[in-house]
Amino acid sequence: MRMSKMLMPTLKEIPSDAEITSHQLMLRAGMIRKMASGIYNQLPMGIRVFRKVEDIIREEMNAKGAQEISCALLVPAELWQESGRWDVMGPEMFRLKDRNGRDYCLGPTHEETFTHIVRNEITSYKQLPLNLYQIETKFRDERRPRFGVMRTRNFTMKDAYSFDADQEGLDKSYNDMFDAYTRIFARCELDNSPVQADSGAMGGSASAEFMVKSEVGEDEIVFCSGCDYAANIEKAVSVNHEPCKEEMLELEEVETPEIKTIEDLHKFMNTDASKCAKTLIFDADGKSVAVVVRGDRDVNETKVANAIGGAVEFELASEDTIKTVTGAEVGFAGPIGIKTDYLFIDQEVVDQRNVIIGANKTGYHIQNANFGRDFEGQVGDFRNVQEGDKCPKCGESLEIMRGVEVGHIFKLGTKYSEAMGATFLDQNGKSQPMIMGCYGIGVERTVAAVIEQHHDENGIIWPLALAPYHVVVVPVNVKKEEHLENAEKIYNELQAAGVEVLLDDRNERAGFKFKDSDLLGIPMRITVGKDIVDGKVEFKLRKEADKEIISVDEVLDRVKAEFVKNNVKLG
Repeated sequence: MRMSKMLMPTLKEIPSDAEITSHQLMLRAGMIRKMASGIYNQLPMGIRVFRKVEDIIREEMNAKGAQEISCALLVPAELWQESGRWDVMGPEMFRLKDRNGRDYCLGPTHEETFTHIVRNEITSYKQLPLNLYQIETKFRDERRPRFGVMRTRNFTMKDAYSFDADQEGLDKSYNDMFDAYTRIFARCELDNSPVQADSGAMGGSASAEFMVKSEVGEDEIVFCSGCDYAANIEKAVSVNHEPCKEEMLELEEVETPEIKTIEDLHKFMNTDASKCAKTLIFDADGKSVAVVVRGDRDVNETKVANAIGGAVEFELASEDTIKTVTGAEVGFAGPIGIKTDYLFIDQEVVDQRNVIIGANKTGYHIQNANFGRDFEGQVGDFRNVQEGDKCPKCGESLEIMRGVEVGHIFKLGTKYSEAMGATFLDQNGKSQPMIMGCYGIGVERTVAAVIEQHHDENGIIWPLALAPYHVVVVPVNVKKEEHLENAEKIYNELQAAGVEVLLDDRNERAGFKFKDSDLLGIPMRITVGKDIVDGKVEFKLRKEADKEIISVDEVLDRVKAEFVKNNVKLG
């Protein structure tokens, strides 16, 4: 491609509204342009990179026997009502009506659509297993779109769905997709970690997220320092402390005027925050939920929401609700006598003795409270893991880092097949629900994650497999015949060999062209300048500082060698 003919609106300055590196560089490299909040148009440079990620995904999915289809983006509400998710998805779903008043949505995900297709086509165990996928646009009305293409209202996702006759089949499908995802992200040169994750609104028995460590990541990821344990903070667990064996002391009500926080309480009582227990009250779809955790812990809202079977709206309760269920002002809630619909007690509180709790009485707390004797509730893991907690697998210390989710796989089980009647006849002629799995990759998010890991102060450093073009040929002075003619010759030779190559034939200074080449992240640069009189050109790799002087006759072989070294097919 001749750069003089390209739509390539590069920017020299960092856009003021671009918060993170990938967003800045995508804008500066002319890959995307913002149209509205969370809505971006993709320009030629961006399209080429996104398509290369899609091609890698296709190759690895096809290698596992998955088949590509394309689903309608406009989905009738009836399918979502069948699965029970029409209301569960909440306000992030784009809903609309046709001229006849029939309800539709713009697909935020496609479990229902795939299940609908398969239930109409598959009748026998002989037709299973089956894995179908698509690479299509999704729509979600994000409350807070941010970080460029990391979180948008429309985005490209590869979503795949497996259909099996039994659990053993699902396990194989899940493992096949795990392997495919590992290969996909390796080919994208993404340093990532698969971690245990919460299934959320998708449902299912198990799931794993493929996370890229990043300071700008929206998720907190827990890693073990001593083994391969890794989990999203929503899912992560840690080893409980040994149960305390202190003798239970007598309950004692203590006047605590204006003491409404754990920090104030443990100081007032001259003890550690871990000796206190705090009671937080939430509103979950109109139900009141009280959660008791140790004073130095945070409530894990996802674990709590899962314990009640899920909730569309889950938030801290209002002052009025707190007064109703406790009979006291905010800051004095406790588990003894609280009048909530649900009462959850974290295991650490159960294992303690003689803890300090709120008295459900304004200006008072209770000390020496003990689970089982003084209060009860549903016991479980309802806390967030903290840095330094012990790994449940090996007992070593846990670490917490931020990460970006680029892929997510789920074992759905029969959640959708049972609800939507996707059944088959087994070997005995008995009708059975299909066992499903779900597997997603965000295309634009993957590209953004690559940029976050592969850049320097001058711009993007694309892995060869993803680069919009492999080589840029730069004639130093297009007005000099020997520069332009030899650049044209090299350009044509590389094109004929299947190399994706740019010819920077713009009438600009060489330094200007070099800066654009670095900004765009083109892996190889060939400069035709003063050395051409001796039949030589300059060869430079984007990721290295050194330059080589090679003969014109060596150019093609030198370029081909990079493809071999990077295990990338040419042409």
